[in-house]
Amino acid sequence: MPGGRAHRFILQRLRATRLAHHRTPADLGLAAETVRLRTAGGKSLFAWFVPGPGDGPAPAVLLMHGWGANAALMLPAVPPLHAAGFAVLLPDARCHGASDDEEFSSMPRFAEDIGTGLDWLRGQTAVDATRLAVVGHSVGAAAALLAATQREDIRAVVSLSAFAHPAELMRRWLHEQHLPWWPLGWAVAHHVQRVIGARFDDIAPLATLPRVRCPVLLVHGLHDETAPFADAQRLEAASAGRAPVLPVDAGHDLGESLGPHADAIVGFLRSALFPRAA
Repeated sequence: MPGGRAHRFILQRLRATRLAHHRTPADLGLAAETVRLRTAGGKSLFAWFVPGPGDGPAPAVLLMHGWGANAALMLPAVPPLHAAGFAVLLPDARCHGASDDEEFSSMPRFAEDIGTGLDWLRGQTAVDATRLAVVGHSVGAAAALLAATQREDIRAVVSLSAFAHPAELMRRWLHEQHLPWWPLGWAVAHHVQRVIGARFDDIAPLATLPRVRCPVLLVHGLHDETAPFADAQRLEAASAGRAPVLPVDAGHDLGESLGPHADAIVGFLRSALFPRAA
């Protein structure tokens, strides 16, 4: 295991860039509350809460951003969800946006932050706690799948640009940095798994998706160079066809490219949260 100096160097190289919010819900004409969520470890998460448009308790969707992003980058997904009757919570994961810092961030910690957000939603009178869904992007998508294996209250997951396996993602990142997998990459991956307290093979979407009990929709860009479209196809196969792929003419970030597919995503969420009586 690397010594203290090497450990700090690895964490620094892998640390996500912290981006400030470049817009707010008000910029999209949405009335939102700014809230702080307390994690089990005593850290504080920044979040926006957009109540549902009706008077009674509304079904709720938690939107989790990806690595190096923040809640503001998930805002384009809010208007169609809100118009369809959903309340929406947009948290910043630890080490991102306006949330508290930690020594490191990780996909399991993203999943913990999703759990913190869901626990907060369950305590809101404006939310129907029996109808909660998670939409996550990239690492946020992988974390949503991980969280769905750990909790019974997630009724649906929409995965945006999920990678199949974090070790493969790390290999691609090392290749971009012109660094060899062996022995350097292997040693870094081994150390990272010890630091985060989880084996990549256990938390990879390829491993978690087959254990998810709720409906899952895999939304993926056809031109994704970070997590190739083939990753989505492998995930669909791993789910034995239970998690269909919705292809999007876009790269990894999706962003505004989701607009033409908003009806399909909202329809999936409504069918999962409001199943027809048998």
